[in-house]
Amino acid sequence: MQINTDEISKELKKQIETYSSRLDFSEVGAVRQIGDGIAQVVGLKSAMSGELLEFSNGTHGMAMNLNEDSIGVVVMGSDEGIKEGDPVKLTGEMAKVPVGDALQGRVINALGDPLDDKGTIEADTFRNIESPAPSVIMRSEVNQPLQTGIKAIDTLVPIGKGQRELIIGDRETGKTAIGIDAIINQKGKNVNCVYVAIGQKISTVARIINVLQETEAMEYTTVVLASASDSASLQYISPYAGCAIAEEWMEKGKDVLIVYDDLSKHATAYRAISLLLHRPPGREAYPGDVFYLHSRLLERAACMSEEYGGGTLTALPVVETQEGDISAYIPTNIISITDGQIYLETDLFHNGVRPAINPGLSVSRVGGSAQISAIKEMAGPLRIEFAQYNELAAFSQFGSDLNQDTLDRLKFGESIMEVLKQPQYKPVAVEDQVLILYALSNKFMMDIDIRHIRIFEKDLIHYVNNNHPDIIKELSDTGKMTGDLSKKIDAAITEVKKQHDYS
Repeated sequence: MQINTDEISKELKKQIETYSSRLDFSEVGAVRQIGDGIAQVVGLKSAMSGELLEFSNGTHGMAMNLNEDSIGVVVMGSDEGIKEGDPVKLTGEMAKVPVGDALQGRVINALGDPLDDKGTIEADTFRNIESPAPSVIMRSEVNQPLQTGIKAIDTLVPIGKGQRELIIGDRETGKTAIGIDAIINQKGKNVNCVYVAIGQKISTVARIINVLQETEAMEYTTVVLASASDSASLQYISPYAGCAIAEEWMEKGKDVLIVYDDLSKHATAYRAISLLLHRPPGREAYPGDVFYLHSRLLERAACMSEEYGGGTLTALPVVETQEGDISAYIPTNIISITDGQIYLETDLFHNGVRPAINPGLSVSRVGGSAQISAIKEMAGPLRIEFAQYNELAAFSQFGSDLNQDTLDRLKFGESIMEVLKQPQYKPVAVEDQVLILYALSNKFMMDIDIRHIRIFEKDLIHYVNNNHPDIIKELSDTGKMTGDLSKKIDAAITEVKKQHDYS
């Protein structure tokens, strides 16, 4: 065997030339105490609040409490393999997640790691999960409707692009279904969607993902999952991670919809972390900054002005109440942060009114400015009629001798209630909603039996879409109800009622 001395000397010279004598300094501390996903670390004087620290086994933690003699660190994941005396070093970075179009159609955890079987996420950009909300100067007025496809919402409590609308109600009243319906209805509307599942059962989230895949909504949706079996720390950061993903698209001028399901469990996870960090408990044992926990998240939803890209981020936070108590601590906090709420009532749900939206307690503070003109004209009178019906229905139970005017009002109110019912995961296009509301508000349904109203709706939509596509096109293009258009719709309704018997 021959040794080539020239090659060896060349390699040695190359190594000497590229050798750097610069030392790499990193501050290292030690674990003083570990347990329940919380580590007390000593020796890291330069640590910042929210900074990521690295433990000896490669696990990361987030610095939460900066005490005089130690740091309270929340371990991101399992604390197995971390023991007292282990070294801990600063990373100099805040918690980040991958962002960009590579996340569309993916299921990830709160740290951005994939949970589906589609391989690694090839993302070029990372964003801090925490970032300041856009300032007042950067925002513009919310005036573009975000159609949910749910007649009761688009008519009575409309949502605008850039709005924060709370979905609130007891468990098993259809809160998640409204969020998922809203996502499904964005198909073909160039709206990116993010669904954040906080503290949900994995089986429940798997069922939701299956629905999104069947309706082809998963193509433009990112699911961020911190399940009930995940640590409180992952549940705590998951909505901020989802918001960072959504903000990236918003800053590029896109429209984004994000659903936080749900913030009650998020607050519970934060309470657990805070108590383990020995922070002083306040009302209902929540820490004093629990309001800031959600305000800094929801304030990031915005309708940006044209100078800042013109993108929008619409937030639909979900909150679970106990026994319908909307005056509890977390619900009142979030009601005061959001731009309105959709209140779902257990009694309505059990009486077959689905979605079980209570029109009296539900409100949108953006209101008619986030509705197309045709719906706006009809929605106002319908809301008043519906409110009067609810009062009349309560009084009419005690009186048997009712005059014809009262009977007509009751019949019309029942028609409104029947029209606002809608099956789950079957959003209705806004043009079709206009047809139904027009027939309702112009009393075309007064001679139709209540049991046949939904059949009439289907027949009307089917007839107009097949025989008068010009009506749908005009509604889609202008969003306005003109005299000529109303005559065409009158003729279509008359023809449908001739063809079928709804008595």
